[in-house]
Amino acid sequence: MSQAALDPITLEILWNGLRSATDECFLTIQRSAFSTNIKERHDHSVAVLDASGRLVVQAENALPIHLASMSGLVEILQERFAGDIQPGDIFVGNDPHVAGGTHLPDINLAAPVFVDDKLAAFVCNIAHHADVGGAARGSMSGGLTEIYQEGLRIPVVRLFRDGQPVRDILDLLLLNMRLPTERKGDLNAQIAACRLGVDRIVDLCSRNGLARVEQTFDEIIERSRGRMREAIAGLPDGEWSHSDMMDDDGMGQSDVVIALTVRKRGSDAVFDFTGSAPQVAGNINLTLNAVRSSVCYALKALLDPSMPNNEGVVQAFEIVAPQGTIVNCVAPAAVALRANTCQRVIDVVLGALAAVLPERAIGCANGANTSMVFAGTDPHSGQPYVYLETLGGGMGARNDRDGKDGVQVHITNTSNLPVEAIEMEYPLRVEEYALVADSGGAGTYRGGLGLRRVVRPVGHVCEFSGVGERFRHAPGGIFGGEAGRPGRFRLHRADGSAEPLPSKLTGMKLSADVAVSVETPGAGGYGPAAGRLPELIGQDLASGKCSADFVATHYPRSVQPATETPSRASDLEVTA
Repeated sequence: MSQAALDPITLEILWNGLRSATDECFLTIQRSAFSTNIKERHDHSVAVLDASGRLVVQAENALPIHLASMSGLVEILQERFAGDIQPGDIFVGNDPHVAGGTHLPDINLAAPVFVDDKLAAFVCNIAHHADVGGAARGSMSGGLTEIYQEGLRIPVVRLFRDGQPVRDILDLLLLNMRLPTERKGDLNAQIAACRLGVDRIVDLCSRNGLARVEQTFDEIIERSRGRMREAIAGLPDGEWSHSDMMDDDGMGQSDVVIALTVRKRGSDAVFDFTGSAPQVAGNINLTLNAVRSSVCYALKALLDPSMPNNEGVVQAFEIVAPQGTIVNCVAPAAVALRANTCQRVIDVVLGALAAVLPERAIGCANGANTSMVFAGTDPHSGQPYVYLETLGGGMGARNDRDGKDGVQVHITNTSNLPVEAIEMEYPLRVEEYALVADSGGAGTYRGGLGLRRVVRPVGHVCEFSGVGERFRHAPGGIFGGEAGRPGRFRLHRADGSAEPLPSKLTGMKLSADVAVSVETPGAGGYGPAAGRLPELIGQDLASGKCSADFVATHYPRSVQPATETPSRASDLEVTA
């Protein structure tokens, strides 16, 4: 007998039950992890997938960049372990080329859920580990040319069998990673979340029946798919193109092109990346899963921001990405810095569709995932440490408001690491943490400001590795808005001098008498600067977000100088 249709109330109750389970697992990882990157910055995700490997629900605070990775791991898991998946198993993987991942620091766990001896679902989670071995501390440096240099490659293997750890696998993982105690603590947090998730889904099925829950899986995916296709159908038919460039790959290849043509007919949309650059030697390449996550995010942001992340959204459009290119690399391509390239993929999607969705388009955001790694040995404890952080920057201006200042943008969604946490955990001193004045592009609405952080080692010599993007190609404005300021790294010496550093560097030695400043890119403005209201310019001056010189240069018709060469906010009178 066929299952009766789900009524809306039952569907909503079960859907919320699934979301509650993923959110609880997300918090379990956050509260149990050892590393600051997870417990403070929340660089992790949780999801529930159905028995066929379709992603059904992702935790509310999860990262969009992780969307396709969990489905990718479960797809390979089912192929490799067909007929050999048992209750109490937990599987692990991270490799972008053979385990569905997008870069090695993201370790992915999957636990099968059995109800009445039937495989019902998978509970998955991903956490970004601060180090997974490889040539450079932090496993996130520039200058690496193949996946083997970036860390330990984990295919899809069984980490737990019948509820018991596979010790040989766990020992192998920890031996190849720096800070094994921290790594074990973070893995234990992920394992605990898997077990909790399994219990919650089993309980949901016992109270509502497995058939009802499986029906809910189908409804969630199909409704999301239909909702996205309906949103696509609301666009005019047409073809739109846009391209942008990565600054460089850290190995001498500059101006790496990402090209996109969007073709839309009815409710069908094709995102064609033909014309993008071949894969490069440096580690800015993308696997197809990373591109899927990026396009999914951009399309949701433009068409239906409140839509949940699940397989239905991914099924609603088609991607064409030629193999062997920057957007669909093949082994042994290096991919550790893939988040920067994902941001550029999003920029080209938003740029291509800006003309048909001007009220939802934004100026280019900081377009980067500016990362910094400080690593060494704590002189007080004698223990090694790795401090990893990716910093936010400016968000692009919109049609009715300024861009946000100093935030993670688009696909990353992590928090910042508080100064107090840094200085408590590591032998480092944060000498400055501020917004970068004048870094937001001028416009009718101003782009958001970048961040500046100055860090100095305390009482020891450490290594610094940094990776930046939008350091050469500034984040552009839109509809007449001006570009935001590019980012930069600088070395500050004891005599007060400063010198620029490359945008991608690995293992630079820092003594206690020097500091490094990281300035992240701002963002592009929206609309011509001549349209900016005088009261908004006055607020920029009063807050210090824009200097008098900046205002005089970019909004000359809106101010009357009290002196010939204004240099302070008090030297300008803003006029209507």
